[in-house]
Amino acid sequence: MKFPDPLIRGRLIKRYKRFLTDVELEDGSVVVAHCANSGSMESVKEAGAEVWLSPARNPDRKLKFTWELIRIGETLVGINTSLPNMIVSEAIENGVVDELKGYGSLRREVKYGKNSRIDILLEDDQKPKCYVEVKNTTMRRNLEDGPAEFPDAVTSRGAKHLVELSDMVRDGHRAVMFYLVQREDADQFTVADDIDPTYAEELTKAIKAGVEVVCYACTLSPEEIVVTRKIPVSL
Repeated sequence: MKFPDPLIRGRLIKRYKRFLTDVELEDGSVVVAHCANSGSMESVKEAGAEVWLSPARNPDRKLKFTWELIRIGETLVGINTSLPNMIVSEAIENGVVDELKGYGSLRREVKYGKNSRIDILLEDDQKPKCYVEVKNTTMRRNLEDGPAEFPDAVTSRGAKHLVELSDMVRDGHRAVMFYLVQREDADQFTVADDIDPTYAEELTKAIKAGVEVVCYACTLSPEEIVVTRKIPVSL
């Protein structure tokens, strides 16, 4: 996924009220940027870190910038949770995700379950439908040798999605829980059961019900974010 406009470099001052971020730009000015991430952002909100913002295309938008990337150690991390569906869709269409090859069509944000929308629905006349739920993963608490972890906050919505994926399997379809690690320094993925034990329990139940779990990591730059490699899941 290429960013449509050049990103703007700055330094993070603070993130507050969940969706607001103060950033000092290279010219010394301070702007308020939209933070499209409702999680705790544990491990990816360090004051003083290098960040990258995208300019708003709508001149009437109140906040003129959106926070896209932060540098943690040697890696950039993509924190915008509105992008993963697009990133994963492109990877599937480009044949990067081995587990999801061979489908005739791909649709995003399709209604299913109990008043929900599946992130990606893959369809083909020769096989069952495949329901793909995508979760953005940014947290890595141990930068020496630790895994990427999800979730970074309690997510009852995430647990609900796991139940609905299990329902799709019971109805004869295929269901995949896809964790997208938007950072380059993680070689393994796990669930942060200390943060949300209920989510961990629901994931275990979903796997027993036949829901598949895959995890891929990205290569990131101020120009683009691309899915490049599969990483092992340890549960």
